[in-house]
This record gives sequence, structure tokens and C-alpha cells, in this order.
Amino acid sequence: MNVQRKPGDWNCKYCQHLNFSRRDFCQKCRNPRSDLQFSDGHGTGGVLTSLDIRPGDWYCTCGYHNFASRSSCFNCGTIVRDFPAGQGAEGGRDSAAVRAGWKAGDWICTRPGCNVHNFASRTECYRCNAPRESGRDPICHASMQPLASIHRSSYYSQRPVRGCRAGKTKLQLPTPPEPAPVVAMAIHLRSHAFASNPLRDLSASTAVSPSAAAEALRSLLDPTAGGDAATPPHAHLSKILPFRRGRPLALSPDAPPDAAPAWRLAWLPPSRVAGVPPDAFVFLGAHGEEGGKEAAAYWAVDVGEGDAAKVGGAGNGSAFVELRTLMVAADWTDKDAMGELAIAGHARALLEWHTTAKFCGACGAKAVPTEAGRRKQCSNESCKKRIYPRVDPVVIMLVIDKENDRALLSRQSRFVPRMWSCLAGFIEPGESLEEAVRRETLEETGIEVGQVIYHSSQPWPVGPSTMPCQLMVGFFAYAKSLEIHVDKKELEDAQWHSREDIKRALMSAEYDKTQRANAFKVDQICKGAEKGQGLSSDFKVESSEPAPMFFPGPFAIAHHLISSWAFEGAPKMPSSFSNL
Repeated sequence: MNVQRKPGDWNCKYCQHLNFSRRDFCQKCRNPRSDLQFSDGHGTGGVLTSLDIRPGDWYCTCGYHNFASRSSCFNCGTIVRDFPAGQGAEGGRDSAAVRAGWKAGDWICTRPGCNVHNFASRTECYRCNAPRESGRDPICHASMQPLASIHRSSYYSQRPVRGCRAGKTKLQLPTPPEPAPVVAMAIHLRSHAFASNPLRDLSASTAVSPSAAAEALRSLLDPTAGGDAATPPHAHLSKILPFRRGRPLALSPDAPPDAAPAWRLAWLPPSRVAGVPPDAFVFLGAHGEEGGKEAAAYWAVDVGEGDAAKVGGAGNGSAFVELRTLMVAADWTDKDAMGELAIAGHARALLEWHTTAKFCGACGAKAVPTEAGRRKQCSNESCKKRIYPRVDPVVIMLVIDKENDRALLSRQSRFVPRMWSCLAGFIEPGESLEEAVRRETLEETGIEVGQVIYHSSQPWPVGPSTMPCQLMVGFFAYAKSLEIHVDKKELEDAQWHSREDIKRALMSAEYDKTQRANAFKVDQICKGAEKGQGLSSDFKVESSEPAPMFFPGPFAIAHHLISSWAFEGAPKMPSSFSNL
């Protein structure tokens, strides 16, 4: 589509994007307009003095200039009343300054990157089709604030605009951000899969000490140890999550005919695992009972083959299911489902660590569990070395060619057809995260990397069995060279892909179809109708019109790295995008 250029329109000197005359910052790369002057009365570096600033215009904290008629930012959707007092448009507006045409019952879409005003009669967003979330009326809830973003600075101090008048009144505008050599990246997510464990919520009012919980569990597993009088209070609130060979016990309740099944963890009372030694249990945390004041203690244990037949499987509505299968089958928009996945990931990481750390690495003596299974200690009296759960850090990076608006994606030989992802690699001893990003990129693709920007991190308890839990640390990396030399020992292929091609791949409905297919698969496993649990089949994307390529689903940090870059500044997110 050809855009007609009008007097005053300008091309960005960094990316050559055509911008309207009233823009102070490039719509595409956010770099400032080169023909504007900076002055705050004390030399350069102050507020931007555009001759097109008019009474009531305001700067958002993301740096965008907005017209006076707007009550939300054109770029990020921030509502003016959500700015802290004294900041934002004209020093901030009161609660009466809401979006034009707002009526009782209207709501704002909470899907990341959308933030659209919808009428009260709508049950889903008219732009992205996201379902309406209750209690998200920005008039009544100040919590309706934009998701976290990486900005060049936070809220900007107010300074008077000189050389721009509206009658006799000088405008008071927040200072726009200083120019930066790279594009600020928005993080369009609330949390990753396996993060935001509800049993590790630091804001929870209920708390149970691991030692007290262990005492209560021991009394339940062995009632003859101290009699009924010795039973600690609230011992009946202990809940057990059984595992078998790394697979948690899950159940799949009956779902409505028009909805996909939603799996849940199968928590059991201690009496169902009475034959398991107390030291085999690991404490996961405590959480208040719904509608009550008492806190339940949650445990995990890896049961043997004999005990596994007693507690699950056999077509009784529950089964031991691979954690990867549960991960793909989880509804990414369901907060409860993602919380259950995080609990299962935490439990599996601890249990696998106990399996691989049976002996002291210093003297070779047996290591015994302490602190309710959250730590270990050498049993040798002359050693007594304390052993902590193992976490293996891994850098994962999206390498960006800023000049040509492309991103570097790679394939490994074990990937299913058409699947591409980010580069990743382990951190060497004595190496910083940024150094690891540059080294791994150079070793695997021959690309030299300059600036490295942190994005987010994700626990990953579904890696190799020798690594109980990896920590994926995500980065954006800007390429200094463009010629690719693939290390065939590490990768099958690596290629530059344009932003538009990546957007099309992200817009595919295959991600939703894969999630629903695996949800039905888990349902069949729990009902005893499906015996096989092949891992590779979980990631195969079935579609009548498959996209030329696809990426790991929203359960992986790679998906969010790619989508955050691809839709940076875009007005529409894909309907399958996760709002974790």
C-alpha cells in the first residue's frame, strides 16, 4: 500500500521509516526526529521542543507523544489515570479523565499488546478475541496497568517547555526519554510456564515451617511412633503429589462438550502412600485452604512400581503423565492450570535432584535429606558437607539484524519438521551471561554479537534427566556481522528470517490446535484409553494448511523472545498469543 507523503512528514535517519509530521519519535524504531532541538534552558539534553505540541498534549512514560484528545497512550495503551501522581499528562489526570465515550460496564482488554476499550455488552475483545476477564474495569481497579517493559528510563521528571506557547500558558510536559543506540523491547507476558508457583507466593499470609510440616507428616505415616496425643495440630491437612519415574499423577475431570479437557494434579491423603519412608518426601510449601484460615502442607514423593499401581493409573480417572505432555496440554490463559504446572515442575526438579545426588561429592559418603527434603547433608561426621539443589543456567538469545529488520533462528537435528527456535547454550565457569551469549552465537553460527539486552528468565525442569532443573536466561543480541557459518556438530541449519515471515508464523492457529490435541491426549491417558506417551508426538503440529515454519509454543521462553521482537509496536497480537 502506497502512503501519500504530505508536507512536514519525515523519514527516520536510522531506519528510513516514513513518519507523520507531528511525530517526535519514529513509529518503527523509536529513535528521535533528527531535525528537532533539545533544550531545557541549561543546554542540550532537556525536553523535546516540537513546534507541533499543542495545549493538553502529553508524553507517555514509554516516550511517545500523544494528542490531548487521547486518554490512553497510542503506543502502549497506558491509561492516563494509571500514572503516578504528578507524572504523565499535564501532571496526571484525576479519576474522571477516562477514555472518551466510556460507559458503565465497559472494559479494557488485558491481553498483552492490546488494551482496547470494549463495550459492556461484549464478552470478548473485538480486536484480538480475548475473553473478558472479570474485575478488570480500570475505573474501579488501579491494578489495570501495562505489563512490564524494558525502557531507557522510568518516569521522567517534569520540565517546562520553552519556545512553545498556547496563548500565554507554557505547557508542562514530562521529559521524553534520551536517545538510545538500541530499540527498547517490550515484555508481553506476566510469567513463564513453570514460574509463579502459588506455593512459593511470598505474599501469602499462611505459613508452615518445613520442620513442623515434616513432624506432622511423620506422625501420619507412622501413627505408632507417638500415639494420638503426639499428633501435631493440622496434620490432617497434608497433601501428597505422587510421581513415578519423573511423571506426576494427574487427573482429567469431565469437561463441557464444547471445551477441551483441563487436567489437574491428583493430590492424595498421606494414608494412600503410608508404606513410603518419610525421608523420601520433599516439602513443596503451604497454602491457605480456600475459604478457611488453616494452611495445608504440600508434599511430593516418587513412589515405586508397586506403590504406583495402588495410587494411580488402571483407568481410575488418574494416571502418571509425562511433565512435557502436561506442559503442552496446559491452557496458557488459565492461571490455575499454569500454577499447577509450576508446582509439578518444582516437585520434579527436587525429586530428580534427590535421585542424582545420593552421595557426597567431597568424601563419597551417603547424603541424607534435611529441611524436609529441600537440602541434603553428608552423613560422614568428619565431613557434614551441606548440599543444595542443582540449577544449571542456560543463555537463550534472539540475535537481531537491526539494519535489515531480521532475526536469526536455528534448527537442531532433533527438531520436528518446520520448527525453528532461538540459539541457546550453557554458561562456562568464570563467564558472565553476556559473554556466554556472544561466545555461543559465534561458535554455533559465526555471527559476532555487540550489545546484549536482558529479556526474562524461565525455570525449565523438563530438560535432560542428568540436569534436574535448568534456568533459561533470555536475551536480545544485536549482530555486528551477518555472514552465517553453521557448526554442523551443534546445529542442522541457521538462517535470517524477516519480521513479516516471523509474524505470519506466530499468527498461525497451529499453537492452539496443538494445545487442544494434547489436552485430549492427557484426558485419554487418565481414562486408560491411551497407553503410549511418546515425547516427540507432543510437539507435532497438525494442520490442514501448515505454516512454512513454526516455533516452540507459548510454554517456552523462545516463543516470547521471538514474539516480543516481532510484534514490537504492532497494534495487533496473534489470537493464539499467551497472556501468561
